[in-house]
Amino acid sequence: MSDTTLPEQPTSTSTALISTKTFSALVAIIAVALAFSSSFRTTLSSLLTKPTARTMSTAAAPASMKITKRPWSHRGHADHDWLYTYHSFSFASYYDPRHESWGPLRVINEDRVKPGTGFGTHSHAEFLIFSYIVDGTLEHKDSMGNLENLKRGEVQFTSAGTGIRHSEYNRNKDDEVHFLQIWAKPNKKGLKPHYETKKFSDEEKVDKLCRIMESTDRLGDKKHAIGLQADLSMDASILSPGKKVTHEVVAEGPRKLFAQVVMSKRAQPKTGAQIKIGETVLGEGDGAYIDNVRGPASIEIESVGDKPAEFLLFDMGPEEQ
Repeated sequence: MSDTTLPEQPTSTSTALISTKTFSALVAIIAVALAFSSSFRTTLSSLLTKPTARTMSTAAAPASMKITKRPWSHRGHADHDWLYTYHSFSFASYYDPRHESWGPLRVINEDRVKPGTGFGTHSHAEFLIFSYIVDGTLEHKDSMGNLENLKRGEVQFTSAGTGIRHSEYNRNKDDEVHFLQIWAKPNKKGLKPHYETKKFSDEEKVDKLCRIMESTDRLGDKKHAIGLQADLSMDASILSPGKKVTHEVVAEGPRKLFAQVVMSKRAQPKTGAQIKIGETVLGEGDGAYIDNVRGPASIEIESVGDKPAEFLLFDMGPEEQ
């Protein structure tokens, strides 16, 4: 009985003691909570602020782009008297391991061929080859029986496939021919050789992007463009000073782009055509590697020079074929 029943007075003292301890504990807990809440609020505020900044940065797709300028005079260059040329990528005797290719894009040569001269008959295989005529007349003759005289606005495309032979000649006795010779790697080997020519007028390019080349996988109803067997698209534009165009990246996921401004003379003038992509300004003959692009995305290009800028824009898959 004495083990289970407590005297009345001790019970009252014990209850008061418990109440005092409980009250003190509550006061301590509240104090700690108040002190912690300030730190917690600061931490919480910091945590909430950081994601907001990341979200804004991610939303601005062009901000993620990495643009590496390829100055006109840094390209490979050769003057063979009959041929005056610049190489954006390693070609012939010019070799730079930093500039061998970009995705499936392998060659961009800006060529000027003297009157009465040209490239003699030679062989190609397993490359997609297209010529963008800037000025003059270029004769094309090949082993498939094609013979054409190509002028400004015309684009000649050859899928060399299993092998072709061709020549490119300037038959004019007075004027040089100026054109961009472009090669890309096909996504399939052993293709049947194919030849195609289409004309794209200046009017189609003025202050807009004109699709010149398009992957056969995306060609669809865009029959005006030339189809090629590579994850590659090419647009051309003649952009007036102060005007802008917007390129919609052609496919979802990681993409690479390359921009090339066409030259009006053999050297870049101090003033002239200029375009701006992001914060990078490109003059005549300059190119730009554009990386860290992920579709869907939009890329704005502005003409910031004092004369219309003619340029090519390539949009391609990130991997070599």
